[in-house]
Amino acid sequence: MEGMAKTSTTTQGLRAAIERSGYYPALVAEAVEAAVGGEPIRSYLVHQETTFDQNEVRRHVTVLVLTDNRFIVSHTDEQAADSTSPTPYATTSTESVKLGRISSVVLSRVVANPESYTPGSLPREVVLTIGWGAVSRIDLEPAACGDPNCDADHGYTGSSTADDLSLRVSEAGDGPETVRQTLVFAQSLSEATADQTA
Repeated sequence: MEGMAKTSTTTQGLRAAIERSGYYPALVAEAVEAAVGGEPIRSYLVHQETTFDQNEVRRHVTVLVLTDNRFIVSHTDEQAADSTSPTPYATTSTESVKLGRISSVVLSRVVANPESYTPGSLPREVVLTIGWGAVSRIDLEPAACGDPNCDADHGYTGSSTADDLSLRVSEAGDGPETVRQTLVFAQSLSEATADQTA
């Protein structure tokens, strides 16, 4: 990640987190570096997922980066050899979103034994959902009225939800440091989007 600001401890922390993930670090770092350019990094999150697809183990890494002006998302997936490639391969994509486009930052916390919760304790798991309007989900259901004898067609009712990115991080699966970093990143992103509307 030679092109990024070399003196920033945040940049060094991001480099170290990508290296620690052990998931094609040179490939992931190059993709993130190209997307960030020379902008200073305010906050970051590196999240690796391992999934099982029939007899195959697949890995996926998501890197989230917050700069002063943008929210950057990088995804890297590995694929087994298939009809399009005789050797295993990886795909990396990055998306750069202006902070003013982010419409929602949702952080859901799961806390064990809430009756004895101590402020500042880490949640057992967190789910971070970020929406910026690229992907929306519509949930529809038949509309009804209060009359149990009514058989008229009342059409449909539903809701539209921005659901561009959703990450689930747990203390058991990802470790307490990743949960902590997710909380820090979510707060930084929420503050940055609030600054855009102020």
